[in-house]
Amino acid sequence: MPKEKPIFPELLAEFLGSMVLVMTAISPIILFHSVLDSPINVAVIADAIAVAFVLCALIEVFGPISGAHFNPAVTVAMALENKIGVSKAALYILVQIVGGIIGTVFSHLMFLKVTGGLIFISNVVRNDYTYFAEIFGTFILVFAILTLVKTGSSRIPVVVGLLVGGELMSTSSTMFANPQVTIARMLTNSNAGVRPFDGMMFIIMQFIGALLAYEVYRLIFREEKASV
Repeated sequence: MPKEKPIFPELLAEFLGSMVLVMTAISPIILFHSVLDSPINVAVIADAIAVAFVLCALIEVFGPISGAHFNPAVTVAMALENKIGVSKAALYILVQIVGGIIGTVFSHLMFLKVTGGLIFISNVVRNDYTYFAEIFGTFILVFAILTLVKTGSSRIPVVVGLLVGGELMSTSSTMFANPQVTIARMLTNSNAGVRPFDGMMFIIMQFIGALLAYEVYRLIFREEKASV
């Protein structure tokens, strides 16, 4: 019997990728808005560019190791598609959440003179119409990933990076679209944060968006298969 592939490298890849992704989502807001005194709109644009660039690199680096999910909504969709087992998916989600929280702590540590501490409870309000934005943002992200994987695209890092960066600048919620990122951003005192109530609502909306994306994906490819 062939030896079972060790899971530790995959979990480490998911941990590191999630950590760096959260650092990239939080640090530009602190740097541009709180350190460089840029208006918040400039900070959001800088954040979108940083996330697009870094996410592209993270997927390219960690994709061959773990699939570069960094997102429990993506992991759940991949489990539904039988790309990953349930037990491994649960471990992925656990290390993604832990990695994201560590990413928040490291962002605060880099800018400790400004943040004044390592972990906080956010009071940034993101409610009402921003909930719908999280359904939409997560829907398009998960649908794109499922479709790119299904069609064997060689441009997944670039497409996903550009998609996330673009949606960050064009959704009212600024495109969280990721439960572990949402949890991590509940713990920052920067303008990148989200208060826990709104964060929990975001997570519910994100999983709704992911499940809708999976159903539309199945519908499209079932119809395509039936027409062949």
